[in-house]
Amino acid sequence: MNELLAPAGRKLRHRLTHEGRITWLIVGAVAPPAIVGLALLWFGDYTAKVQWTLSLLIAGCALGFVLSAREHLIRPLQTMTNLLAALREGDYSIRARGARVDDALGEVLLEINALGETLRTQRLGAFEATALLRTIMAEIDVSVFTFDPERRLRLVNRAGENLLRLPIDKLLGRRASDLGLQVVYEANQDVPLTLTFPGGSGRWGVRKSSFRERGLPHELIVLTDLSRTLREEERNAWQRIVRVLGHEMNNSLAPIKSIAGSLESLLRRDPPPLDWRDDARSGLNVIATRAESLSRFMQAYARLARLPPPQKEPINLEELVRRIAGLEMRLAVRLKKGEDVTLRADAAQLEQLLINLIQNAVDASLETGGGVTVGWRDISECVEIYVQDEGQGIMNPNNLFVPFFTTKPGGSGIGLTLSRQIAEAHGGSLNLANRKGGSGCEALLRLPK
Repeated sequence: MNELLAPAGRKLRHRLTHEGRITWLIVGAVAPPAIVGLALLWFGDYTAKVQWTLSLLIAGCALGFVLSAREHLIRPLQTMTNLLAALREGDYSIRARGARVDDALGEVLLEINALGETLRTQRLGAFEATALLRTIMAEIDVSVFTFDPERRLRLVNRAGENLLRLPIDKLLGRRASDLGLQVVYEANQDVPLTLTFPGGSGRWGVRKSSFRERGLPHELIVLTDLSRTLREEERNAWQRIVRVLGHEMNNSLAPIKSIAGSLESLLRRDPPPLDWRDDARSGLNVIATRAESLSRFMQAYARLARLPPPQKEPINLEELVRRIAGLEMRLAVRLKKGEDVTLRADAAQLEQLLINLIQNAVDASLETGGGVTVGWRDISECVEIYVQDEGQGIMNPNNLFVPFFTTKPGGSGIGLTLSRQIAEAHGGSLNLANRKGGSGCEALLRLPK
């Protein structure tokens, strides 16, 4: 029988609300003294009028106490419910009265009010940040597109609207293939694309990234028009080329013109001076020297401008470095052997690069009586080849890789520029810096394996 009644009792307790349980607890607290009072009243020596009057008074007081206690317990919970519902709905302007620190209920209301103020401040900050982001998105001159997992457009800025020549209400929801943006999904971010859109054509840089919104993956695509930047760089490059060529040609043509004029005036003299042959021979020698210098300059420039792409093949690094170090006859080059490494590189170009670096290191060390060390290190995905000298170090690092800049008498000024061009053509890099903890310079060549 108890087993049959137990589930019904549990169901009854589960059906009771919090208000009902509170009410029954209060009734349970008030009922015993009320019953005792009524029992004493009715079994005592009192008149019927007194008994009924006091009975009604006791019952009324008990009922009033129950309702008042219930109200004081339930009403604050309802107030907190309304406050939390308002916060959930985004209304942070409502505040609870009676919030104070000297009361348990007041402290709860105080914390809810503080929570509302915090959420209001955060929401205001979010609105300001969103407004700033929208302003930036509208004003930047790059086109920004956001696509959902089905590659439907979900967000576009003003530059994107101008590029596609459609308003935002006619763009949102359309597929990337319909907008001519499907090609950017397969594009290499490191290679500019030549694309044509209704609002413009040219070369474009593509940047792609992923993010999640409401748990779903989205794609962010940014298109940057590189045409203007490339034209600016091309114009600057031509200006530098013309400036370098003009400077070098003026350096050679000015003395040639001057000496040619002097020789012409010499030949016009009648009778010619007795030493005119010596003067003519000297002037022609200067003209030939300057012409040869100008010819060497043009050959060096053509060599720098026509570097062919590397023809890569497997190369044993130790054999290559030993062979190049052995070519230097002016100074014995110290070899610091590293790990056994095989590179895929153009042997001829890499030899030229190392010859340039070792020659520069030997030139610097001969001035101070120092030595030269060549070695390599195998680090993760690349190999570091270093050439260390014990010279005076780098005096002007800003001009190291400026074409045709040189501090050596008779130098062409293309050695380091050509070396860096070879390194970058192999997907590597070349840097020069003064050595730390010692005199001289270190050339550091990094090449992928």
